[in-house]
Parts: sequence; structure tokens; C-alpha cells
Amino acid sequence: ETFALVREASKRTLGLRHYDVQLIGGMVLHQGSIAEMRTGEGKTLVATLAAYLNSLSGKGVHIVTVNDYLAKRDSQWMGPIFEFLGLTVGFVSHDMSNEERRKMYSCDITYVTNNEIGFDYLRDNMVQSLAEKAQRDLYYAIVDEVDSILIDEARTPLIISAPDAESTDKYYQFAKLVTILKANEDYNIDEKMHSVTFSEAGQEKAAKQLGFDPWVQMDYESTFHLEAALKALTLFAKEKEYVVKDGEIIIVDEFTGRLMYGRRYSEGIHQAIEAKEGLQIQKESKTLATITFQNLFRLYEKLAGMTGTALTEAEEFFKIYKLDVVEVPTNKSMIRQNLNDLIYKNEQVKFQAVIEDVRKRQEAGQPILIGTISIEKNEYLAKLLEKNGIKHNILNAKNHEREAEFIAQAGRLGSVTLATNMAGRGVDIILGGNPPDSVEAQKVKELGGLHVIGTERHEARRIDNQLRGRAGRQGDAGSSQFFVSLEDDLMRIFGSDRIKHIMETLHMPEEIPIENRFISKSLEQAQKKVEGNNFDIRKHLVDYDDVLNKHRDVIYAKRHEILEIAENFKTDVALKTRANGIYRKFMKLPVRFFPLRKKTG
Repeated sequence: ETFALVREASKRTLGLRHYDVQLIGGMVLHQGSIAEMRTGEGKTLVATLAAYLNSLSGKGVHIVTVNDYLAKRDSQWMGPIFEFLGLTVGFVSHDMSNEERRKMYSCDITYVTNNEIGFDYLRDNMVQSLAEKAQRDLYYAIVDEVDSILIDEARTPLIISAPDAESTDKYYQFAKLVTILKANEDYNIDEKMHSVTFSEAGQEKAAKQLGFDPWVQMDYESTFHLEAALKALTLFAKEKEYVVKDGEIIIVDEFTGRLMYGRRYSEGIHQAIEAKEGLQIQKESKTLATITFQNLFRLYEKLAGMTGTALTEAEEFFKIYKLDVVEVPTNKSMIRQNLNDLIYKNEQVKFQAVIEDVRKRQEAGQPILIGTISIEKNEYLAKLLEKNGIKHNILNAKNHEREAEFIAQAGRLGSVTLATNMAGRGVDIILGGNPPDSVEAQKVKELGGLHVIGTERHEARRIDNQLRGRAGRQGDAGSSQFFVSLEDDLMRIFGSDRIKHIMETLHMPEEIPIENRFISKSLEQAQKKVEGNNFDIRKHLVDYDDVLNKHRDVIYAKRHEILEIAENFKTDVALKTRANGIYRKFMKLPVRFFPLRKKTG
């Protein structure tokens, strides 16, 4: 009955009537599971069904999104449905005051990012009085892009810290020292495990530069700084793992390509990177409160999620969150063509092939979306496109403000959009732009719809699937293809030597690609291997945080109890004071106003 009510309210307010498959998606969310729905199937509208039904409890529903833009957009877009049905709707953004946050969290439906929920939860457990708390109890959450929030971002805990002792100048000293060391001679890098270690020769060289041997003398502070400096130099690349913006090091999310403001690397790595880049080193910090996303979202009485790509991580969702993944059928049949990977010997030839493919398709007028896995590669390819006279829009973490605008236009006739992994999650690419039945839209469809080009396979298969999923929405025409080289990180680090051997045995010219099912299968095996490693990292993080969580639960519960006692004491004192005042006034009244007073005393 409630779903029918929401569907009718949506039709009357927005002119959007839920499809039958969207009703199925709403059922999955209400049951506390994950709805896997393809891109363009209308997940934003699906959330209104379960959100309304669960808001009837009066406890408040959180719809969790990946960024402030989507939280604000979705609350304003879907708001008329809820308001028509008599509910209050709000959204939380990072620049709001505590008073504004409290007002938003008191709404029946609150659109909010995962980071804001986490930091508000931690801050609420550091307040001096109950009146300062922003959140209510965590009741029901629908997590949009659930794989991004509960899997990809779950490797980094949320931390509230305060400045501690001043950072030492040793960071600059050691940042300079490690630049004279040579790879494979003074240190060894294990890219699979993302680690680096000094060799004996490297230790001797460092000791000679320092004038003493910190390893022999057990000078732990110096060895700590040396190792941090070496990691910063070898494992953390500018424009890939981080960017320099306004004199600060800002971490780039490897899965979404977005900037992670307010996050810092731990164990001295952030300061070591600041020294490497010649920036002012921020003060060391001490942790005041911390929580992982795993334990944060397990605090909700009921949890649900939706995304276009969850099945590959179904095991992790169940093991950690007790969430089942349910595949919801598409409203219209998927007709996108997923072309075989094209595999080249080296990166230079691969990029040249990408340029040729783009030129050919753009001349015909077909819209193209090109995905890259880092800002560095994104900007390199942009220069190649420019050099070849191919007009394009470039989207990465440095100009993310225009993300929605660029992605919304990516389906226009002859447009070329170059994007990092962000590729506009949450924004529909409408072929030929609006209206969808225009002459331009018809022309784009005749040309084969949006063509998606992946310039490299990502470590996680889900990210590749998300990129592919930008084409072929709601039964649209579309196609996708990945261009791969043996010099790509995934192939170089995890691909087997057998692949290289096959290519050499075939004696094919460099510019001729190979379409080989065995190589594509080997690539997928490499991806599965990396996904397994990443799952182990997250599982260990949860295991450690579960111990902390027991402490956190006890301390926070005791703290809340004390604040409640303090609040009741204040209330009792206020009531007593008020009662005494009334009593004193009453005793001053003449007897004629209260003739029974003397008799009763």
C-alpha cells in the first residue's frame, strides 16, 4: 500500500511513475538487502519507496550518498514526493553548523554523505552536553553506491585528531637523503604488497650520510623517518595517489578519482610526502576518536544498499555486513556490445591506437567517453588528444566541480569526454541530450550510441564494470572496449610471464593488437587476486577495530549515561527552583484568595 502511495505521489509531483522493476528494487531495500541495479535504472527514485515506508516508524531514515553535490541534488529532486506525503526532508553538507545539522538530522528523511555521518557520530560522542548532539539514534540507512562506500572506502578509518608536538625537521633531511639511493641496489620494492625495504647496501649508504648507523644504535625515531621518506619517494606518486593543492597534500581516492579532503596518511607518511614536495610540514597529530565504516554502518538497526556493481563482492558484503546481494532485472533489455580487449605490446602504441579509434568515431559523430585510472594518465591523454586536434572535455579531481555538467553532455553528437574513475557516478548520460526523442538523439542512436573506451584495466573488476555501465542505459544502444598494454601496472605486476611469451611467440608487429581470450582470462585472474588481497586488508582492519569497538561501545554508553544524569540533575534543580518560587508567591497571597490555606497548613 505504501509503495502504491509513493508511486502515485511521484507521478503527481515529478511526473515519474516507478517501473515494476523499481518496485522490486524497493522491496529488496525494505528487506535490508543490496539491490544490484544497472546504471540508468533509476536508483534515486527506487530509494523513495523503502525510505517512505521505514520513515513511518518516526525514527528517521538516512539516504547515504558519495558526495555533497548528490546529497543536495537528490534531496531537492526527490523532496516533493516526501513533502506531498507529509514528511520533512533535509540534507547535510560539510559546511553546515552544528545547529543546522541537528535540524537536518531531525527530519524524517535525511540525505547525507558517509563521511558526514561518521564524523558527526564521533563528534556527538565528544560533546559536553546532550543538547550539543546533532544525530538521533541510527535507525535505517539506504546506502547509494554501496560498493564504493562499504568496500572501497572501508580500508581507511575515519579519524578526528588534534595537533600534537611540532613536526621535526628530520623529515626534510631524510627526504633529501633517500633521493641518492638506487632501486634494486639500495632498496627493494614489492609492488604487489605495496611495500619497500632497505638492502644492506642501502643501510650502509644511509649510515654514511648520517654519520652514524641508526639500525645498530637502535635509534627508532631515525629509522622510522628514513622508512617513511623512502615510502613517500617510491610508493606514493604525485597525480596518482595525491595532488598538491593550495600548498597542501590532498589524497586522491584510487577507486573514484575524487579528492579526499580532511584525510591524511598515518605513520608519518603524510609528513614525509610534504617534505618530498618541499611544502610546510603540518604538525604531528594525536587521535581523539576513530571508527571504521564497517563498524559505523553496523550500528544501524537496519541497513540496505544499492549499486550497479555488487555481485563480485557478494561474499564480503555477507561476511562483514550480513547483507545479501539481489540482482534486480533491467526495465528494458541490455543491448550494449562489450567488445573484446585489444592488447598491445607497449603503452605508447596503445595510446596511439586509442587516438585513432577516437578520431574515426568522432568524425562520424559518435559520442565517446574515455576512462583513465589516474590523473597523471588522464592529463597525458588530454595532451595527445589536443596534439591531434581532437576537441574534448577533461574531467578529473582537479576540476570535479563541473563533473555533473560534463557527464550530462557526454552523450551529445560528436562529443569526447575524458574522465578518471569518477566518470559521473549518479549522473545520467542521455543520448543526444534532452529531450531524448530529438533529431540529435535519433542520429546518435543510429551511430551506435555512446562508445566507452577503457585505457587500462583497474585492479577491481567492479570499476571496469562501472565504466562500461555508462553506456547502454534503459535499453539504449552503446558499446565498450578496453585497450590494454603489457606495460600497464596490472599486467606488469600481476599478469603472468606466459602472456608475454605468447606475444613474443606470435612475432606480431607492435602496432597490431591481439584479441586473445586466454590473455583476457589471465587479466581477470589477476584482478581476482588483487581483490582477494584487498579483502584481506579490509578484513584485518575490521578484526582489529572490533576489539576497539568493544571499548568504544562501553565508553560511549557510559559517557551518554553520565550526560543523561547531568541533564536530569539540571532539570530537577530547575523544577525545584521553579516550584519553590511558585510556593513563595503562593504563601504571600491573602487568605481570601485561598481560604483553605490555614486549615490545611
